[in-house]
Amino acid sequence: MRPPGTSPAPSLAAARIDGLLRLIAEVPAALLVLAEIVVLFAGVTARYAFHAPLVWTDELASILFLWLAMLGSVIALQRSEHMRLTAIVAGMSPAGRARTEALASAAVAVFLLMVVPSAWDYASDQWFIETPALGIHDTYRAVAILVGGVLMVITALTRLLRLSWKDALFGVVAVVGLAVVLHFAGPWLKGFGNWNLVLFFVLLLGAGVLLSVPIGFAFGLATLAYLATLTRTPLTVVVSRMDEGMSSLILLAVPLFVFLGLLIEMTGMARAMVNFLSALLGHVRGGLSYVLLGAMYLVSGISGSKAADMAAVAPVLFPDMKRRGANEGELVSLLAASGAMSETIPPSLVLITIGSVTGVSIAALFTGGLMPALVLAAALAFIARWRGRNENMAGVVRPPWSVIGKAFIISLPALVLPFVIRTAVIEGIATATEVSTIGIVYAVIIGILVYRQFPLRRLYPMLVETAALSGAILLIIGTATGMAWALTQSGFSRQLAAAMTSMPGGAAGFMAISIVAFVVLGSVLEGIPAIVLFGPLLFPSAKLVGIHEVHYAMVVILAMGIGLFAPPFGVGYYAACAIGRVSPDAAMRRIWPYLLAVLAGLIVVAAVPWFSIGFL
Repeated sequence: MRPPGTSPAPSLAAARIDGLLRLIAEVPAALLVLAEIVVLFAGVTARYAFHAPLVWTDELASILFLWLAMLGSVIALQRSEHMRLTAIVAGMSPAGRARTEALASAAVAVFLLMVVPSAWDYASDQWFIETPALGIHDTYRAVAILVGGVLMVITALTRLLRLSWKDALFGVVAVVGLAVVLHFAGPWLKGFGNWNLVLFFVLLLGAGVLLSVPIGFAFGLATLAYLATLTRTPLTVVVSRMDEGMSSLILLAVPLFVFLGLLIEMTGMARAMVNFLSALLGHVRGGLSYVLLGAMYLVSGISGSKAADMAAVAPVLFPDMKRRGANEGELVSLLAASGAMSETIPPSLVLITIGSVTGVSIAALFTGGLMPALVLAAALAFIARWRGRNENMAGVVRPPWSVIGKAFIISLPALVLPFVIRTAVIEGIATATEVSTIGIVYAVIIGILVYRQFPLRRLYPMLVETAALSGAILLIIGTATGMAWALTQSGFSRQLAAAMTSMPGGAAGFMAISIVAFVVLGSVLEGIPAIVLFGPLLFPSAKLVGIHEVHYAMVVILAMGIGLFAPPFGVGYYAACAIGRVSPDAAMRRIWPYLLAVLAGLIVVAAVPWFSIGFL
């Protein structure tokens, strides 16, 4: 039924435009996912099998990746799959929800209208840069942001057309009115110095999130508002930071692992694996929760991206856990907390980054990262058992060993997959990004030859779904990178480092304030930008007060992990919700016991250095 106050003509026109946009975005996005798989796997095969590396594969993959990220963001916006918080809006009256929806759509449109001109300038500037291997202008890559921005602007405007004219007018007037107020208040606000960070990155950002503006757009809008109001920084800088955040080649593991997860389910590998795990642990109270924790411990760090790690695990385990009656909010809460738990497990991109910017031995960091994660896994397992204490176990019996053995043989090709992936990374066969393509090829072969399940009709929807989910995650990372840059340029980082070093209490006081600071930083910054920003400043200070640098690294990484996966601002939390296809509201009330368990484990790791340095 059409919302009251809307006229049929605008709604019909909006529907036709939306249908055309879907065709424009979905088909190329699906082809791009396939192209990335082919390009990266060709690079692995040429280098390892034929000893004739193709020097252009990473470069071409990077070019295609930005296009995939932007078109995926378009599809996610068309499908309303960008992550947002709806708890406040859900409690409003129908009229209030309609106006809030109009406000959110107007905020998205205003952000994109501010970005598009800067994206044009940025793409034009990239014409003077040629890629080293392919020798083409970088504009062909950078223009993806412009194209994606234009398509999303049209999508946001069609959303407004579908609303009543009164609600649409309210949303536009509210957002434009706020922009006018900030413009004229700019000279006065400059006198408040860094207190403006509270105004823009706490109050304005928080209001956007609570009013159901999609998280990625809320990050970007707060950043643009800050820079446009208080600085003379050209907004092309924000576009360049978004480009940097979204097009990092290591993040290409996100869509590829998302697709791998869907592929494992489609080919029957997931069913075989879950059947064995259920036979082995199904009679134990909360058994599949232990399996999820173990799986995250096993695959974590392979891709260098927490989102990719979760995408490799959740699609395999969640369907069966839901069929067993598990609450979807509970599952995402455990998934997010396990993401925080596993931040220190090698090979981790964060560990490598710390080693590169602080001079700490990467080998020592890899050695020291296993035990702290195990401590946190034990704490989460305790909470999972406690939360599942009322699980209905009536009629559940342990199957005979013959049944378990048969299930193991059937599932063996599927169970080998994590070891294939990890071995390929450790032995240097493939990079953390390329290894997902090995998993995809392996899954295709096993699905066709062993499990004999490969329905081609499901392939195209899976490719589009992969693009949409990846775009939603990558846009959040891109706008968060822009926000991180704005915070850096404000001088906030140096002021924070000086304040932390001057805290009383010696090593214990410095460690305590570091935990608090990095939990907060983790909620607004990706782990790598935060480490690059604060690592060189704080690690020498930690060493001066007598804290072992490896021990300090483990503590700050885990603290950032808590912030990264803690709502309402943690990017990782929304990534977990997106991967689990669960509303953030459903997990919001259930995640806190798990985060408290992770925090308790972190305190134990901070208080007992042996867990971090006992095996060095």
